Amino acid sequence: MHSDNPTFAELGTHPQIVEALAAVGITRAFAIQELTLPLAIAGHDVIGQARTGTGKTLGFGIPLLQRLATPQAGTPRALIVAPTRELAVQVTHDLATAGSRLGLRCLSIYGGRAYEPQVTALRQGVDVVVGTPGRLLDLREQGHLKLDRIEVLVLDEADEMLDLGFLPDIEKLISLVPADRQTLLFSATMPGPIVALARRFLRQPTQVRAESHDEHPGIIPPAVAQFAYRAHAMDKVEMLARILQARGRGLTMIFCRTKRTAAKIADDLAGRGFAAAAVHGDLGQGAREQALRAFRKGKVDVLVATDVAARGIDIEAVTHVINYQCPEDEKVYVHRIGRTARAGATGTAVTFVDWDELPRWKIICDVLELPLHEPPETYSTSAHLHIDLDIGENISGVLPAAQRVRAGLDAEDVEDLGETGRGRRGPKPAARHRPERHGPERHGRRSMRSTEPARAAGQSAEQLADEADLPAANERAPRPPGTRRRTRRGRPTERDLVGATGTATALAEAPSAAAAGDTPGAAGGNESSGGAVRRRRRGRAAPSGG
Repeated sequence: MHSDNPTFAELGTHPQIVEALAAVGITRAFAIQELTLPLAIAGHDVIGQARTGTGKTLGFGIPLLQRLATPQAGTPRALIVAPTRELAVQVTHDLATAGSRLGLRCLSIYGGRAYEPQVTALRQGVDVVVGTPGRLLDLREQGHLKLDRIEVLVLDEADEMLDLGFLPDIEKLISLVPADRQTLLFSATMPGPIVALARRFLRQPTQVRAESHDEHPGIIPPAVAQFAYRAHAMDKVEMLARILQARGRGLTMIFCRTKRTAAKIADDLAGRGFAAAAVHGDLGQGAREQALRAFRKGKVDVLVATDVAARGIDIEAVTHVINYQCPEDEKVYVHRIGRTARAGATGTAVTFVDWDELPRWKIICDVLELPLHEPPETYSTSAHLHIDLDIGENISGVLPAAQRVRAGLDAEDVEDLGETGRGRRGPKPAARHRPERHGPERHGRRSMRSTEPARAAGQSAEQLADEADLPAANERAPRPPGTRRRTRRGRPTERDLVGATGTATALAEAPSAAAAGDTPGAAGGNESSGGAVRRRRRGRAAPSGG
């Protein structure tokens, strides 16, 4: 931020908001704030276009807080709609900081948490609600969220909400708030549906766009040093571990395309001594927030994330962004790289490109006009890798014990959010006991004697098979010589019964007993210690000679 940027006081900000921001070292406005504040404070509808990390939150947050100013008991008076849970939490935190001396109450509402705490907070009264579309509509339909007194409506990251399919929910929410309101819409890009949305629901809006002399919205700032390497799949983790030991590296975000890859990379890095955490869709909200808090506090300095899970994450002081897997397109690349070089800082972006990803990478370079069309073939020991990224000599893929100074993920407590719905996010519940069915209705043509008494005594199927001289489920019983296989209908032939002393009668009576609803051999003198009569599988008779 330049010293010639205006201060918040010069832009007409409420004195108590100025004091609250100054207490955390924020005194001068960014470009988007300088353009937005005079219009929004005056009550006009505004469309703000600026890339992520340029200060949009205070651009709409200060006018919103200033309009509400005095707390009032009862229903919310401002509604902020965000695309992701992480962004909702971040916006709530920023508003609470800026409005700390006004006494305004802010509440974040999003899925993945229990309803009860959010409903309780709404009943106690809040001034500002920040939430994701789905949970907001749920609470509105249940009658817990009142929207009839909303004075200010903010749509944050509108293009992200469009990408996530929230546009119908947004339109429904807008229809539920009073028509006599102020609406502020912020977006990094302005696709057609967002423009149409603004024309329908905003009243004579003023559009502002923040761009410096050497950058444009959606384009990577020049303060980011970009590198691309053609990496071998078996060497990428080793390369990654060495890059993480580069001089001057601070907080680092690593991007993957899949949840499984993100989890595996985080585990691999932790095994090599790095303080790493993962954020992906298979984690519950409590675990996601634990990882983000640990990253913000510096307890971990490596965050491995998928693109969807990383949407809305706004963390300053990220020095390195590493694309472990090549982005899908130029938009994803810009969003990833935009995590570094914020607030006038510098940053480093590294992209690993597999051989089969080269065509996609070249398209990204063409669109963004990057001079990285032919990434050099690189290994963890390549000299140019160490020179480009300032990696010291004699560096291995394991962090030395003396440098393992971070507290780690376990040092951050997991907040009990009362999460609803396990999905794949938590331990599986104990399997319910299902009584086994026996007899013809269970085994069909290959019915065997009941194993229920043995199972009641704690015996496994394999133990039972051993005692009964029967094959286990994954084994095939050898056929004794001189015997024949049973017929297709599952009944033994007369030759099968020859020599089966004491069992022929029981086998003959088994079908009738089953038809009567009884277990074969349930009561009879031929019953063995196991209970019911066992049926033996007979092998095919050996051909007679001669």
